[in-house]
Amino acid sequence: MSNHQSGARLALVGLGVNVALAFIKITAGVLGNAYALIADGIESALDAAGSIVIWSGLRYAARPPDATHPYGHGKAEPLAAVVVALGVLVAATALVVASIREIFLPHHGPAPFTLFVLIIAIVVKAALSRAVSRVSRTVESTAVATDAWHHRADAITSMAAAIGISIALIGGEKWQRADAFAALFACVVIATTGVRLLRPALQEILDTAPRGGIVESIQRAARSVPGVIDLDKCFVRKMGVAYYVDLHVRVDGRISVVREGHDLAHRVKDIIRGADSRIADVLVHIEPAG
Repeated sequence: MSNHQSGARLALVGLGVNVALAFIKITAGVLGNAYALIADGIESALDAAGSIVIWSGLRYAARPPDATHPYGHGKAEPLAAVVVALGVLVAATALVVASIREIFLPHHGPAPFTLFVLIIAIVVKAALSRAVSRVSRTVESTAVATDAWHHRADAITSMAAAIGISIALIGGEKWQRADAFAALFACVVIATTGVRLLRPALQEILDTAPRGGIVESIQRAARSVPGVIDLDKCFVRKMGVAYYVDLHVRVDGRISVVREGHDLAHRVKDIIRGADSRIADVLVHIEPAG
């Protein structure tokens, strides 16, 4: 199974969990007078919508290169992450307005059963976040990492809601608005998550040089090829879960460009692709040294 397919399957699992949790939270929040739980349910509903976008982006990104997209469709992945992040920021703003309004309106204390709903949600979301995060580190997918942060943020907002409802239940009438303040805190967490998700997705769309040791690994592999004197340029860009390399290699200027230079370029390309399975293609330009 490819990296894109693994990510798409996880997105579908997350979608099912988010739909179920959103329905349970919103229903329990309405019946139990718990605005923090309603806000948390809306966040889960946003997660469900985000999972649909992530799944669609990963499915499209998995398409092979064609005549109109010779570098593949990998950019669909960070684009999906941008759409999700912007949706999170818009939703956080709307929830802040609603939370502040709820604080100043007549308020009923939350029902005790709403706390048990949140405890179950926290356990489920924490486990799902860890599972998706492990896969995102393995495949280095911006979209899958976005999905993992979504689940983590949902667990945090559920914790905030649980604390607010607990305070309201223990404190009595004077503390009935505690769950509304918890909902406001949850909005801040949601907005922070949106900003955190937006940055790496935009960087990938703008072909920002990848972090980590992949560039150094490519350079070491190229320099290990007999006949390579030095490297002039090494440009690496990320396309979905794959990397494309543009490399300028300096060689002895006396060798035959047609035969020896051509063979050397292929050896460089093969050893770089063999060193890291994430590298989809390498473009090698031969230059005379000195």
